[in-house]
This record gives sequence, structure tokens and C-alpha cells, in this order.
Amino acid sequence: MKVIIDFDGTLTAEEQQARALAEKSLATLANEIIHAPREELTQAYDATRTRLLEAPHRYWWEVNGLIASYCDEGAFILNTTTLQVMLEENATYAEAVAAAFPQAEYDPVVDCTNALFHRHTAELAPVFRPAARQVLSTLTAQPDREPVILTNSLGDKVRRHLATLELENQVTVLGDTRQYDMDPDWTQRFHHQKLGKIHIWPLSELRQIDLRRPIYYRALRRALEEDSQVVVVADTLSLPGALPLMMGLPFFLVRTRYTPDWCAWATDEHPSGHVLDDLAELPLALDTLTSDGSNSGDDTR
Repeated sequence: MKVIIDFDGTLTAEEQQARALAEKSLATLANEIIHAPREELTQAYDATRTRLLEAPHRYWWEVNGLIASYCDEGAFILNTTTLQVMLEENATYAEAVAAAFPQAEYDPVVDCTNALFHRHTAELAPVFRPAARQVLSTLTAQPDREPVILTNSLGDKVRRHLATLELENQVTVLGDTRQYDMDPDWTQRFHHQKLGKIHIWPLSELRQIDLRRPIYYRALRRALEEDSQVVVVADTLSLPGALPLMMGLPFFLVRTRYTPDWCAWATDEHPSGHVLDDLAELPLALDTLTSDGSNSGDDTR
């Protein structure tokens, strides 16, 4: 069994790092990109963040015109979305970002926020959740389970941070998976037990999850080619969790202090979804999954 475990927020307590990430990002914007007073940017950031949290269903991390994640799903996601909205809504900021990223892969603001995330999370010392080392040690010691660390970050950062745990066995890192890479032209559909074939998973009148994430899908397909049993574990739903669920893969949502109730509800309601109150529960939950005879399988019919 491949046990694919998200890094930021699942193995780490990103809520303890989010403000430091914001401060580093604002310093870079002030000194290198926008060339505006740091206090001005900090005030704009804090005001934008407050506004987002007052109506989180109205604000999201947008990539290629599609919703990659709602702003309230994670501490780092909230930071990225706050920066995106702040930069897009201020014409002066947006012009400066466009000048700094003239050949953007997505669009200048998305490329800017991605660059800030990759650069500055690499500079932060890791803050692992209390159970992280024990869970990874337990899984690596079991011959029938292979933990694989999932991340949108570059693999070298995660390997460097994992090294501080001093694990006895090496853990594979699946980096740069781009769970946020949205493609409006991707035609893949997924089977929903009630709705039939879908590419958007409607959760309520206020929320829906877009499944058009071809790069992440291909990463999961490669994992299935290597092992017929694949399980995904993460602290958020839209980015790492929804697509595995719609592929028929077991998904464990690790509930954190910032996990919205709607994420836990949507996960728990799905036949392949499971909610953990602590990362430490994972090994036993995997034992229960195996004893129940649950299996992984592609559900794209």
C-alpha cells in the first residue's frame, strides 16, 4: 500500500508558520517587487485577510479562471489567497507584479504568489506535528506500506526538512505535484455515486470543488501503476483530497484547528472518506481500512 501523506499542514503545523510566511512575503513585495512601504502592505494584507474570513465562500485561490481552493481551507492557502486578492484589487500593485513577471506561466499574480510561497517556505524552519516522526517511523517499518510525502513545493525543500526528523528509513518525496494546476479544457469526468459523471463536485449552494487538475491526476495514476492500493492523507480537501475521492481512493482528512466544518462533512459523507482528529490515529486507521477489505480503484468510468 502506498500511503501518500501531504507535507505542509499534515505533517507540519503550518498554522504556526503562516504569519512568518506572510511577513517574509510582504518584505519581498515591499523591497523587490512593488517598492512600497512595508507598513502600507501589511495594513492592506491584514485588511484583506479579515475581509476574506468574514465570507470565505466568496474568496478562493484562483488559477486559470477556476477555483483551486477556498481561502479558509488551510493556513498557507489563506496566505496565498490573501496575497492574490490584495495584489489583484490594487491597480498599482498589479502593475508592479506584471512588470516583475512579464512571462508568467499562469498569470503574473499567480506566478508571484507561487514564487513567494516556494522561496519563503524553504526559508522557514519546519514545525512538525507531535505525531509526525512516530507515524513515519511506524509506516516505514512496515514492509507492506510505503509512505510517500506529497507536496506542491519542490522536493529538495521537503527532503531537507524531513532530514531533521532523523528517521531510520528514507521516505520518498513526490514533489511539485501542482494540485492547484487547473485546466478548464481538460475533459476527464469522474463518477459520483448520485450525480453520475462530473468534473465539478457540488457540495452546497455556497461551495463546489473543481476536479480539473490533470497534473495531479497523472501523479496519482502513476502511483496506482506502481501499487494497486493507494491512500491519500491530507489536512485540506480541495487541493489534495477531492480528486482521490472521485477516483475511488481512500482519503483521510486530518482535522486541524483551521479545518472548516464543511471539509470534514464532505469527506465523511463520501464512501471513501475518513476524518482523523489527530495524525497519530493514522496507523490504526490504516489497519482498520485493510481489515475491512477496502481497496483503491480508479472511478473515472
